[in-house]
Amino acid sequence: MTTPASGAPPFGRALCAMITPFSADGGLDLDGAQRLADRLVSQGCDGLVLSGTTGESPTTSDAEKATLVAAVREAVGDRASIVTGIGTFDTRHTVELALEAEKAGADGVLVVSPYYSRPPQDALEEHFRTVADASGLPVALYDIPGRTGTRIEPETLIRLAEHPRIVAVKDCSYDFLGAQKVIGRTGLAYYAGCDEHNLALYAVGGAGYISTVANVVPDRLRAVLDAFEAGDTPVSARLQQRATPLIELMMAAGLPGTVTAKALLNELGLPAGPVRAPLRPADRDAVDGLLAAYEEFVTD
Repeated sequence: MTTPASGAPPFGRALCAMITPFSADGGLDLDGAQRLADRLVSQGCDGLVLSGTTGESPTTSDAEKATLVAAVREAVGDRASIVTGIGTFDTRHTVELALEAEKAGADGVLVVSPYYSRPPQDALEEHFRTVADASGLPVALYDIPGRTGTRIEPETLIRLAEHPRIVAVKDCSYDFLGAQKVIGRTGLAYYAGCDEHNLALYAVGGAGYISTVANVVPDRLRAVLDAFEAGDTPVSARLQQRATPLIELMMAAGLPGTVTAKALLNELGLPAGPVRAPLRPADRDAVDGLLAAYEEFVTD
């Protein structure tokens, strides 16, 4: 991926938090990953985030993560950026994954706060700096305290923005005031990690989104940003509002986004396959509801 022009978001604007396709026996489906990646990029994604929450990173091995990066790079070439999740609760392990991601051809790494151990802010800051120092790849920090148990506080983000390779944040903090504070005081590229915030964060200076819902409607979500960029705020707002029922069912109806995205992709005949335990597939009622919301959204 070529280096973006000065002032442009480091990984593009419209990024998909791509699911990891598995075969029926639970193995990595590399052919499916390549076909899905090509579809996503062809339908408007500037970048793909692999091995994140949606990509089932807790249940994929280090070797699978690196293999996935290489396969997707082969499929999309330089048409899109590739960011891969490397965050763990072990600084040493995270550094190892950063080096492997660089070898595999990633354009950047997504580093989540160490989970379970819940380090204090000074230890958290040191963790991120150590990882950023370890490779030549730009780093996006992943702030999702609802899953990790640890917030990356705004003041910590402001300090971390001084590091030359810490360039972006995937924001799932649900602290809109804090996000605006960091955007206003740093050069960090802020990506909405919650689809309901895609337009709102973009409108106050965000870089774009890293979206789970984009797995199934990449072009429709891209249109929201395109309309705003064109200066047509009412159209962009209307497009975001139309996406809300599908966003709610996929992201806020009690099932993880990985489960709902794979359920819809499987119904649409697109690469997805099963989820890995401890996740379980959506039941028939949930799938029917998702499919109805999807069909209403894309045909309206």
